[in-house]
Amino acid sequence: MLKDFRQFIMKGNVVDLAVGVVIGVAFGAVVTGLVKDLITPLIAAIGGKPDFSALTFTINNSKFLYGDFINLVISFLVIAAVIFFLVVKPINKLQERMARSKTPESPTDKKCPECLSEIPIAAKRCKYCTSKV
Repeated sequence: MLKDFRQFIMKGNVVDLAVGVVIGVAFGAVVTGLVKDLITPLIAAIGGKPDFSALTFTINNSKFLYGDFINLVISFLVIAAVIFFLVVKPINKLQERMARSKTPESPTDKKCPECLSEIPIAAKRCKYCTSKV
C-alpha cells in the first residue's frame, strides 16, 4: 500500500498541482497587497474614502457590512484583470505563435477512385477493390 501511495505522490500531475496551489496562494497575497496598498488608496484619492469596510447599514438591529463586499469585489476584479492580462493573453499568443510555426504534415493516404477507401499514396492497386490507381 505504501508503494502505491508513493507512486501516486510522485506522479507529475500531483506535483504540478501542488506547485500550482502554492504559487497561486503566493500570487493571491501579492495581488491582495496591490489592491490594499495601491488600488484602494488610488480610489480614495479620487473618491475620498480609502477603505470601504466601514460602510454599513442597519435593518432591525442587523448590521450589513456592504463595504467589505465592495472591497472583495475590487480585489476580485483586480486579480481577474492581472491573471487575464499577465497570464491568459501571453499564453494564448504563445500557443498561437507555436501553432503557426508548425508545418502541416503531408498526406500519407489517398482515396481510391472506384471504392473511395483510404489507401497509401504509393499504392498502385486498391487493397479493397483491387482496381488500378
